[in-house]
Amino acid sequence: MPQINARLVGVELYFDDLVAAKRFYQETLGLAISGERPGHHAQFDAGPSFLCVEKKGVENYPSRDKAVIFLKVPSVQAAVETIGRERIVHLESSAEAGRQAWAVLHDPEGHNVVLLEATKR
Repeated sequence: MPQINARLVGVELYFDDLVAAKRFYQETLGLAISGERPGHHAQFDAGPSFLCVEKKGVENYPSRDKAVIFLKVPSVQAAVETIGRERIVHLESSAEAGRQAWAVLHDPEGHNVVLLEATKR
């Protein structure tokens, strides 16, 4: 079977409240906006890929709602302290898990946002 050599370039999530979604990804997680169409979508720079948040119902080919975003951070503990422990729904430190630390919080629509600690090399 031929290979298409696909690689992830971006992720898009749908939101009822686009303003709250934009605020969360911009202010809480510190992602920079790389493009925007007010009332339609906002696109964020996420390193070598992008994250797009889009208003539900603005396109005629919607996807299912289930989604999880995985973001790498230098330190999960520092991210948790910055975001606020009360916003974290699950946390595993590297000592507890025997592997890289990770934490989960929810964005305004309840999508899981998983913060993975970058491995040291």
